[in-house]
Amino acid sequence: MTTEESGHVRVPARRPDLELAELGVAHEDAHVIGQLAVAAAGIGTFDWDLRTGVFDGDDRLLELLGTSHAEFDHTVGAFETLVHPEDRVRLRELLADAVRICGDYAADFRVVLADGEVRWITSRGRALAGPDHGPSRVLGAAFDTTAAHAGEVRVTRVLEAMPTAFFQLSPDWRFSYANAEAERVLQKSREEINGAVIWELFPAAVGSDFETHYRGAMQSGQPTMFDAYYPPPLDAWYEVRAWPHSDGLAVYFNDVTSRRQSDALLDEAVRRSELLAGVSDALTGTLDAEKAVARLARLLVPELADWCLVTLVKDGPADWRQRLEDVGWWHAEPNMLPVVERYAAARIPALSDESFVAQALGGSEPVLIPRDATLAISGVLSRDDARGLLHELAPSSGIVVPLRGRGRTVGLVSAFRGPEQGGFSEDDQRTMREIAARAGLAIDNARLYGEQRALAEGLQRSLLTAPPEPEHLEIAVRYEPAGQAAQVGGDWYDAFVQRDGGTVAVIGDVVGHDIAAAAAMGQLRSLLRGIAVHTGAGPAEVLRGVDEAMDTLDLGTTATAIVARIEQTPAEVAAHTARLRWSSAGHPPPVLIRRDGTVAVLSPEEPNLLLGFAPDVERVDAEVVLGRGDVVLFYTDGLVEERDEGIDESIERLAETLGDLTDLGLEEGCDELLARMRPERREDDVALLVIRLR
Repeated sequence: MTTEESGHVRVPARRPDLELAELGVAHEDAHVIGQLAVAAAGIGTFDWDLRTGVFDGDDRLLELLGTSHAEFDHTVGAFETLVHPEDRVRLRELLADAVRICGDYAADFRVVLADGEVRWITSRGRALAGPDHGPSRVLGAAFDTTAAHAGEVRVTRVLEAMPTAFFQLSPDWRFSYANAEAERVLQKSREEINGAVIWELFPAAVGSDFETHYRGAMQSGQPTMFDAYYPPPLDAWYEVRAWPHSDGLAVYFNDVTSRRQSDALLDEAVRRSELLAGVSDALTGTLDAEKAVARLARLLVPELADWCLVTLVKDGPADWRQRLEDVGWWHAEPNMLPVVERYAAARIPALSDESFVAQALGGSEPVLIPRDATLAISGVLSRDDARGLLHELAPSSGIVVPLRGRGRTVGLVSAFRGPEQGGFSEDDQRTMREIAARAGLAIDNARLYGEQRALAEGLQRSLLTAPPEPEHLEIAVRYEPAGQAAQVGGDWYDAFVQRDGGTVAVIGDVVGHDIAAAAAMGQLRSLLRGIAVHTGAGPAEVLRGVDEAMDTLDLGTTATAIVARIEQTPAEVAAHTARLRWSSAGHPPPVLIRRDGTVAVLSPEEPNLLLGFAPDVERVDAEVVLGRGDVVLFYTDGLVEERDEGIDESIERLAETLGDLTDLGLEEGCDELLARMRPERREDDVALLVIRLR
């Protein structure tokens, strides 16, 4: 034993290691366990930059690891080589788990020093998120637990200064230690906590996730991590990490109530955004007003209501009830859907002038139905059947929202909830308003579309006149509008007789599928008809004249067309034959179906230019002889075009289809051809002109 002078008396010197030993004896094992469970010692620290891979440790850490800055290359791989081989995988997994969740980690591992000595190290740390919310770095501390008692004092200081709440439970579930942050979060003093049984001090934990996870960790010996809610007076959500060991359970926990509330608000915002997007998609998916609002009912239930009704407001009678029509309804419970349907059929005639529907119809703002909505609505219904059905549905709260379109109410949504959901909050009302705005505009657009469609179809039909009925020919025509836009386009057919008795057949297609295309089609049709009748010219000359007129009049449009002329001499009349002369301006070729069922595509020898490109282009006639019963089909590209099919393949498919229809009459054959070639309404309109030589 060393001594030092103290006056004339030799007093044994106090050895630092003995002082530390005495300090260790003065503390209970709980503090040692705390040292093993938390990032506490502050002896050695490190900073692992996950972006660059640099693993920086301070001098003390490197000393603990048995290396130095000169020997250590500051990578996590170099660090792992110092770890005992049996501990490397486990340590790597613990670090990876922390990085994955941007959370804490705790590890006990061994290092093998150069002289073969094995040293136990306890390390605690936390993975931090960067600006992009992804893991950015891991900060940590490590200390030598080979002689754990030497660091107890510092462990206690760290525990007390640590911003994370921490407590230690003994095997009999008593608190053996709680730090200052635990006192604050648990709202109890250390005197109340230490020595108390957790299930008695916090009875609401019994049977909860807290008990399940704590007992599970103790039984399995495996650490656990979970989020759980503790009811009032704490009334908070906690993120908990618990590590079992031979002397009990070490628990970290943080109050994450604010974070969860923020997450809940974000989830709600996302859900509402998805709902609004779904509403927009559903409403823009059709230009039929009734289909649009009928879809709306299914979208609102159960997201915003337990059941709802969607109503169209029509123009018409002075009695507002006669202008209402319930066109959509839905219920979250399938067995209640028939009740809603019967209520929809009964309620409108039963509504009084004081009803909530009448109030919403007369204004522009949502009308809230007070709690006990069943009683409130019953008071404004005049019929017993409607009241009875309402009592079956038993709404607790409701709201009627007007659907506004261009300054007028075009519809209503009546949404209802049972007692479980409660009333409609301010957020609910805002969402309903936004949905109503989108729905109102969609309904109004659908109505405008209907009006435009009727007008455009009337224009189109007025231009497509009935064909003539010459003795030697049978002529059938068809026009089918497109399925979208204004349902009109630039396709047209025409047939007329020139002064010399020749019958002219025309098929054409102006570029475009809207009212403008229909108007341009009307101009071209009139030009072509006038030129053909005035000049009496053949097909090629007529097309050349149209080209020149388009250029002179600066029509600014382009079109494909075929002009055909059926001619007969007296000898041909006697022989029941005729000559078909035709000229094409970039149009799909006609198809000839012989009386014996033979099908031939009348393709031009050379490509030909569309109308409207060059006024002086040379155009030529082609000619074929027709016999009695022969049929010639003229058509526009809407009959044959397919997205994934070339035009040649499409025309070949048309020819095959025509071969199956030779036994049908002309009118029946046209209908069957359209049904087979266009089983569904497509994006392009189509015109047909079919001629049979009698």
